[in-house]
Amino acid sequence: MDLIGEIKKRSVHVDKAIEEYLPVTRPIELYKAARYLPDAGGKRLRPAIVMLTAESVGSEPGKVIPAAVAVELVHNFTLVHDDIMDKDDIRRGMPAVHVKWGEAGAILAGDTLYSRAFEILTRAEGKPENILRCIDILSKTCRDICEGQWLDVEFEDRMDVTEEEYIEMIEKKTGVLYAASCQIGAILGGASDEVADALYEFGRLIGIAFQIYDDVIDMITPEEILGKVRGSDLMEGKKTLIAIHALNSGVQLDIFGRGDASNEEISNAVHMLEDSGSIEYARNLAVSYIARSKEMLDVLEDSESKEILMAIADYMIQRSY
Repeated sequence: MDLIGEIKKRSVHVDKAIEEYLPVTRPIELYKAARYLPDAGGKRLRPAIVMLTAESVGSEPGKVIPAAVAVELVHNFTLVHDDIMDKDDIRRGMPAVHVKWGEAGAILAGDTLYSRAFEILTRAEGKPENILRCIDILSKTCRDICEGQWLDVEFEDRMDVTEEEYIEMIEKKTGVLYAASCQIGAILGGASDEVADALYEFGRLIGIAFQIYDDVIDMITPEEILGKVRGSDLMEGKKTLIAIHALNSGVQLDIFGRGDASNEEISNAVHMLEDSGSIEYARNLAVSYIARSKEMLDVLEDSESKEILMAIADYMIQRSY
């Protein structure tokens, strides 16, 4: 299966809808800033999932395009604000929004994406009570994302972060938006509560696996593919699952939280993480989450869209960046 091709086939409709629903109007610079990241591309996984889950329960995917756009705008809103908080100057290979428009401009651009997402969601086709339910799901998802981001920031000043706390944090930062994408597509597609809830769980699990495997990628992927310095999570002192496992195993990571390191020091640290089994531990946990996620799809009848959802689950732990 050409998974990327299947996602692109749906993202074309999302891209056109973004142009329609989020036009560059007055004040021009505000909307140029708001459109900057959505126009820069991205994988469009979340909006594709909205469409695929609607398809998987027998609906026309075109009916949920406004919901797919809403999810994508919320995702981009979080990226704009994340880059400000993390002081990251590059996003998708380009200067971050706050670099081009300043922090105040970026905050306003992110807030615009957030508010327009809910406005656009109301344009989806469906029963009013289902649209209201989806608005409630997306608003609670945004609350969870904020809580997850707060926990992530809080962990920077703690050395006693547990694996359970880490899983809670990434579930809220990453897992819940994948979960909402699945559930919203299913609800607007006319699914029963049982099916919609199962698809929510599918999205939650693949989202957690996605973030765990992101930590693995940071360690094992060469810089020319990764697009950033390998082992940057270590140097920044991020409490990833790999770091938590290693620290609990008594591994001495001299570069942890130091801010910079030579290539040799990074390679040595990665070798230590491999020897301690910390990288393999994280990889295996991500694999287990994906296995559980696929079980959730048993509620669906066999279809092409179900096969694509299965392929997306596998992609979460097979990608190289």
